Amino acid sequence: MRLLLASKSPRRIELLKKLGMQFEIIPSQNPERSVKKRPAARVTDLAVQKAFDVARKYPGAVVIGADTLVYCKGEIIGKPKDKADALRILKKLNGSWQSVYTGVCVMQLDGQKMLFGYDVSKCKARKLSEDELAHMAGKHMDKAGAYAVQDNDDKFIERIVGSRTNVVGFPVEFFQKLFKEFLAL
Repeated sequence: MRLLLASKSPRRIELLKKLGMQFEIIPSQNPERSVKKRPAARVTDLAVQKAFDVARKYPGAVVIGADTLVYCKGEIIGKPKDKADALRILKKLNGSWQSVYTGVCVMQLDGQKMLFGYDVSKCKARKLSEDELAHMAGKHMDKAGAYAVQDNDDKFIERIVGSRTNVVGFPVEFFQKLFKEFLAL
């Protein structure tokens, strides 16, 4: 079975490798746009879009797509656009509880098989000073929420309820369950 990851995320790559899976990296070129308003619906929609973008080119392969976002105070928060946006995001999250959603899709077009779903974790951000937030802003431009729990220098999140790997960007336990179900189809 040819397995493709429709992402170039170093975190997703690392977490899949830790599972001992053999896969190729073929990043999706799909623009990250969704009309879905609810966080769970949006991440699953984007995960499906990313997987489909790659699966169209490799219909015989099994493709994994994923998308992560942060939801806080009624706002869906993705990756920051620039350093000023990163600072705005960090100020919003500062000292607050938030939810991290990751949608995952596994599909194979030739086999007409697809499963998708999402995981959610709750996080509590530590209350940081304006100077600390300014220092952090721009360090994690490729991550939803502009922070990185896997980074030893990033002490922004003080508590996680749920899957830590979900907060990193790929819910390993959820993926393993989904993938097992997919293989049984």
